Amino acid sequence: MPLRVRLAGLFTAAMICGAVGACGGREEAPPPAAPSKAAPPPAAPAKAEAVTPRKAGPTITAIKARGRLVCGVHEGLLGFAYLDNRGQWRGFDVDFCRATAAAVLGDAAAVRFVPTGLTARFEALQGGRVDVLWRSTSFTFGRDSRMDFPAVNYYDGQGFLVRRSLDLASATELNGARVCVQAGSSSEGNLADFFRARGLNYTVVSHGTEEHARAAYAEEGCDAYTADISTLAAARTTLSNPGAHVILPEVISKEPLGPVVREGDDQWADVVRWTLAAMVLAEELGVTSKNVDEMRETATSPEVRRLLGVEGDLGVAMGLTNDWAYRVIKHVGNYGEVFDRNVGVNSPLKLERGLNALWNAQPSGLMFAPPLR
Repeated sequence: MPLRVRLAGLFTAAMICGAVGACGGREEAPPPAAPSKAAPPPAAPAKAEAVTPRKAGPTITAIKARGRLVCGVHEGLLGFAYLDNRGQWRGFDVDFCRATAAAVLGDAAAVRFVPTGLTARFEALQGGRVDVLWRSTSFTFGRDSRMDFPAVNYYDGQGFLVRRSLDLASATELNGARVCVQAGSSSEGNLADFFRARGLNYTVVSHGTEEHARAAYAEEGCDAYTADISTLAAARTTLSNPGAHVILPEVISKEPLGPVVREGDDQWADVVRWTLAAMVLAEELGVTSKNVDEMRETATSPEVRRLLGVEGDLGVAMGLTNDWAYRVIKHVGNYGEVFDRNVGVNSPLKLERGLNALWNAQPSGLMFAPPLR
């Protein structure tokens, strides 16, 4: 056989043996696999982004420049806004003014109170004479279209105050009655709607101020006095014999009362809204003016810690310091404390919490703070 042919045959056989892995010899072990790379360690959780301090709006800028909050309040309504025998302003709405000052300035006493009448209150706000109204003002469509209502601090409704001697069980028995009311108030329109809807007759006895309407009722210039139930409760305490008068069971309107601010300054509206919300949330979480320092040191609840400024930058995000809510609670108290000492069952007004109870109370109410996160 020619050499060229034999060499070609040997080359072909070698190729076949290589392809099948063996031709009668021991199979070699495959080369060791390359070591696999270790899995990378899990990434560390991303750090929260730094919060950029919110730019101060015109209202807070003005408040800080003058060093005090200017608050419009009622001219004199027991339980809500009144001067005590030492000439100090007291009351439910007054406490919310002080709380707002504590949030912004760190000083609950840095407030100037401006008594405002029924119509003058809005002129005072729009004209810049006051920064905020905390003045038993009903949140309505017509008003909200011209001003801002950041929140509701008291859920009320209109009712009727009458003498027990009339022996009335219902407002529907007031057919033909003389009813005292403040002229130009929302109560006047509600009164007309109530009697018209029921086909009842009445004689309206209008007066320019609440004080005059109360005085007319006290002097028997009318058979009934109508206003918000909180106002009626306050009026009853001023009568010579409060026990001789009763508030009838009907509530003829919805009167959500709350603070009012000018339109166009969202930061200021947020501060007012969250000052109230912080007080409501503090009551829900069991944080009071008496235990707030201890809670600030020992609380493990993330929500309590955020509320008191121990963690998070919620205050900075609103243009305040992070301990703004701590200062509010420390110097003024939570919502329940403010309610109880001014208008609650142990106060002269003796009002039940009712709709103003917390949403998770028994029985439940409407007071509810948005999540603080």
